[in-house]
Amino acid sequence: MRIGTGWDLHRLVSKRALVLGGVVIPSDKGEAAHSDGDVLVHAIIDALLGSLAKGDIGSHFPDTDPAYKDADSMQLLKKVLSEDLPPYHIENIDTTLILQTPKLRPHIEAIRKNLAKAMGLKLEQVSVKAKTAEGILGELGSGDAVIAQATVLIS
Repeated sequence: MRIGTGWDLHRLVSKRALVLGGVVIPSDKGEAAHSDGDVLVHAIIDALLGSLAKGDIGSHFPDTDPAYKDADSMQLLKKVLSEDLPPYHIENIDTTLILQTPKLRPHIEAIRKNLAKAMGLKLEQVSVKAKTAEGILGELGSGDAVIAQATVLIS
């Protein structure tokens, strides 16, 4: 068994979609990023790569490469799952999103289902939790940033 952790942070800006776990969340702001900015999937990718001691998302999908401009992060995840993960398989994933607004509770199950389907996992193997910054911590507390954390257990 191996464990990996991942973390990602993006500013939130207008005129961008807020994408979390491959699900577009209704919001007036979305992630500023080279790809679609899906912080949750980026954190999961980092956790998977970390568990395998294979670097991080930036070393596999650099933001200097035009091929990844506006890339669908779910496709990047699928590439890691097919090319880097074997012969291992995922036992479970535990994630936390930290976002002031919008409230994520109504979207958590859709995010879990989307991630489970994309990774070939049972729903009970995918945990997604949401927290706020309690209105503090600078850009995060003001609703101008989002953080995602992920932990993965593989065997």
